[in-house]
Amino acid sequence: MATPSFKALVLHGAKDLRIQNRQLPKPSHNELQVAVRTTGLCGSDLHYYSHYRNGDIAVKEPMSLGHESAGVVTDVGSAIRNFKIGDKVAMEVGLPCEECERCKQGRYNICKGMNFRSSAKAFPHAQGTLQERINHPAKWCHKLPNNVSLELGALLEPLSVAIHSNRRAQLPPQSTVLVFGAGAVGLLVAAIAKIDGSATVVIADIDHGRVEFAVQHGFAHKGYTVPLKRGNDIDEHLTIAKDTAAAIGGLSRTDGSRVGEVDVVFECTGVPSCVQAAIYATRPGGRVMLIGMGTPIQTLPISAAALREIDLVGSFRYANTYAKGIEVVSRKGPNTPDFSKLFTHRFCGLEEADEAFEMAGKTKDANGQLILKVVIELPGEDRARLL
Repeated sequence: MATPSFKALVLHGAKDLRIQNRQLPKPSHNELQVAVRTTGLCGSDLHYYSHYRNGDIAVKEPMSLGHESAGVVTDVGSAIRNFKIGDKVAMEVGLPCEECERCKQGRYNICKGMNFRSSAKAFPHAQGTLQERINHPAKWCHKLPNNVSLELGALLEPLSVAIHSNRRAQLPPQSTVLVFGAGAVGLLVAAIAKIDGSATVVIADIDHGRVEFAVQHGFAHKGYTVPLKRGNDIDEHLTIAKDTAAAIGGLSRTDGSRVGEVDVVFECTGVPSCVQAAIYATRPGGRVMLIGMGTPIQTLPISAAALREIDLVGSFRYANTYAKGIEVVSRKGPNTPDFSKLFTHRFCGLEEADEAFEMAGKTKDANGQLILKVVIELPGEDRARLL
């Protein structure tokens, strides 16, 4: 019997996407075969698409992009008992070694042997999810309840980044939180802080539209639009950062009191001026969470952090987060925003992928509408029923 083939979107160079047929065998004993239905586009996907590299990680062979995905089980490995054909699943696409010390500690996100779909760090590359079907270990597939759509299932991947960073932040009760960056990840980070009981969540960005969206749709309590200022030297850069921190501290909370210095800053941009301002905005003994993958080498006011015992804490991807993510997107409540509002632009089929990637690289579309999360939806007979 011939091995069936399915279409896959494959990147061969910068902005060189091609639809190709790939052979896909039956899933092994511990795998599921999943028909991918929804994939959200991430910043790393855009870097690979635009430059055929992500920072210093260059693509070494044709590679499928996509890692924020959900789909429908179409075949089940012989050893699998807890999934069946037709189940909706979200795929956790990082495959750790499961044997090293970090994995045994439950911190598999920083496993040195991690093989992450759509990342060129490992070779051969783990092919991404912008394919009609893939085989994936059942251990890393998460069943979606009936009230969670495939789009929200795809959102669980970036939502996991937010959940993981909030856990590492160890937020005190009724904390005051500042988030730099109101893109999809920043909005999700703010939302989780709010859901987890922070009394005041402030979000800051240079894009007023994104800040306004965050507050209007309940992702944050307060917003601040950062003025576009550029210094000529490090002294001017730090003065601007101090001014930004002071302006945010001068905002009023919902009860009318000043925000002041915050307990935790989630830095989601990687932009040096934001990391600098984050340090100045944090109270003594507070934390700055480093989430944004921006400028790799930066000049920071380290003494301002050290003398006030401000912890600078890295947060990379996620571990053990999907169960909470599913619970979060399933709930309704006054502190829970409508996460579906993040999906601003949808494209249907692999044939529209170039247009989708070009859209995802912008902040507004031709009609002036805000662009937050762009998704590519793949058609299927079951799609209308499962959305």
